Amino acid sequence: MKKIEAIIRKSKFEEVKKGLHDIGVNFFSYWDVTGVGNEKQGHVYRGVSYSTTDIQRRLISIVVSDDFLDKTLQVIFKTAYTGAVGDGKIFISTIEEAYRIRTQEGGTDSLN
Repeated sequence: MKKIEAIIRKSKFEEVKKGLHDIGVNFFSYWDVTGVGNEKQGHVYRGVSYSTTDIQRRLISIVVSDDFLDKTLQVIFKTAYTGAVGDGKIFISTIEEAYRIRTQEGGTDSLN
């Protein structure tokens, strides 16, 4: 099993969520997060200057079976992409074991 953590633009979240649901990823967690990016200059919007060093993003956490990893990644790549700096990052780690508390099922059966 793999854990996918994707940090994406908040504006792309609904599109990513729909894409994940379309391929059968119906359970994941997400949080609003703030990060620090590479851009050091500020921007002016309607006469108001604002800093772009603190970036508002959404962190999505998904656990999938090994054979579902590539399909899930492709959906995130496709739906979170804008082509501009700041589209986000994806981190993948290995999950040793997973259990469903209600039934005590383990392994990939606990993911469905």
